[in-house]
Amino acid sequence: EVQLQASGGGLVQAGGSLRLSCAASGFAFDDYAIGWFRQAPGKERERVSCIIGSDGRAYHAASVKGRFTISSDHAKKIVNLQMNSLKPEDTAVYYCAVSLPLDYCSASRINAWGQGTQVTVSS
Repeated sequence: EVQLQASGGGLVQAGGSLRLSCAASGFAFDDYAIGWFRQAPGKERERVSCIIGSDGRAYHAASVKGRFTISSDHAKKIVNLQMNSLKPEDTAVYYCAVSLPLDYCSASRINAWGQGTQVTVSS
């Protein structure tokens, strides 16, 4: 059974940092892409970052490029999202998700979702 356990959310002031972690189990880490999405109230779920398990290729949305970094720890089967220079508009529930590498974490091609973790950035 595929399981994705997200953690690390919280409340932080604008300009601060948080690190989210997604612990994966139940599938071969290198055979998939794992990513982070976020959903703010009243908005659609947005793909934030994605990393290919086998080779580490990464994608970051334009809105977070240069501030967020996705990385993976193969030994621990964990994907981290380091979020720096946080802005109030980054406030959302963040979800980790898994897809086939070819789908690069496309929202319509997600195989499994983890539970969300709330990130709140105060101004």
